[in-house]
Amino acid sequence: MTGRTTIHIPGFRGDVIGPQHPGYDGARAVWNGSVDRRPRVIARCRGTADVAAAVHFARDHDLEIAVRGGGHNVAGTAVCDDGIVIDLSAMRAVSVDPVERTALVHGGALWGDVDHETQAHGLATTGGIVSHTGVAGVTLGGGIGWLMRKHGLTIDNLVDAEVVTAEGEIIRASAHDHPDLFWALRGGGGNFGVISRFRFALHPVGPTVMAGPVFWAAEDTIDVLRFYREFVAAAPDELGTVVRLGTIPPLPVIGRELHFRPSVAAACCYAGPVEEGEQALRALRRFGNPLADLVTPTRYVDHQSGLDDTVPHGWHYYWKGASLSQLSDEVIDLVAQHAYRTGSPRSYAAIFHLGGAVARVPRDATASTSRDVGHYMSIDAVWLPEQDDTVRTSEIGWARGFFQALRPHSAGVYVNFLDSDDDISRVREAYGDDTYLRLAEIKAKYDPENVFHNNKNIQPA
Repeated sequence: MTGRTTIHIPGFRGDVIGPQHPGYDGARAVWNGSVDRRPRVIARCRGTADVAAAVHFARDHDLEIAVRGGGHNVAGTAVCDDGIVIDLSAMRAVSVDPVERTALVHGGALWGDVDHETQAHGLATTGGIVSHTGVAGVTLGGGIGWLMRKHGLTIDNLVDAEVVTAEGEIIRASAHDHPDLFWALRGGGGNFGVISRFRFALHPVGPTVMAGPVFWAAEDTIDVLRFYREFVAAAPDELGTVVRLGTIPPLPVIGRELHFRPSVAAACCYAGPVEEGEQALRALRRFGNPLADLVTPTRYVDHQSGLDDTVPHGWHYYWKGASLSQLSDEVIDLVAQHAYRTGSPRSYAAIFHLGGAVARVPRDATASTSRDVGHYMSIDAVWLPEQDDTVRTSEIGWARGFFQALRPHSAGVYVNFLDSDDDISRVREAYGDDTYLRLAEIKAKYDPENVFHNNKNIQPA
């Protein structure tokens, strides 16, 4: 125990941080700077035994529990008011078995930690498209990324997990041990326990891939999206793409004359030989009159961190999410009408292309069920901490209005795109009634008192 606090957690060897601790404000801050909560204590764990001790302490003292991995969830569920934060952010170790092609990843690791270690062996698994996102949050919600069309969602690559239950018991969940829990962990969010370690299957990737974005002017959005729809329909599984609609970010690799210009971009990553990637992307790069073409042979680890500076810690964020069965002409028209109405040059919308290996996994194999849709969409309002409530209100209004326009075309929602004002009906929408009821039954078995409810909560049956 360190710092100016008298709180003692029996059997705990990590740092106990209270409001008087000089590092308290930094420890309670999460990625979304609009989240401002004050826990009674932050228990920064060193290992699984510390996690179990913190759970026991919280139960003995009737404390609200929040669990922090990477702290990247937009809703800020990693921190609570007047309770305990079980903080895994110091548990970032990653070890790779290059023979078995697996990685053992501790619960506080970030995707940059995983990529750093796995790429040393020319291996990777599907992970977040920003390197400072947490492994735990991405995984437990399903896990989308550049490699998903070739290698499936992150959960499709989860081999086993070490779980601290609501009773403080340490168990292993896999296809053979607690298979019901293992099924629920793969998409059911943080509802069932604290995951102290994950084991993932790895695949040969890189270290150099053909990757990068192509930008077109905003006024070309309808034409670009209609071309993109046909292009990705015939794309090989190796090709992962994300469409971004907003302004061109002021990155060093982009000319100053294009900074903050409204644009539509298709960012790409080909998870195969560079020569094949060049051929697969040729038609996209030649379409229309691109403002900039940054597709080039790139180290996979660099591509994975290429968007980091566009969504840094401390900015203010608000999201609305929708799943789209297809990019119909009507949907494309609505996207073009609403995407550029935002007042902030940092707000944007993103469209993730699924299919491939994601769609080939049976719908009931995991708790992540939206495998048959064509795209996930996230509408992301972004503003700076120093901007006033007028800007906040305007940006949130833009996101909500955009979402409502798309609502008739929505086929569900990816659970990791839900924000703090998305209620139980939206959680059920993310899973569908049958899967939600199955999750609720498993919740009743492993957490009948709903101890872990600071999440996109599933009520115990």
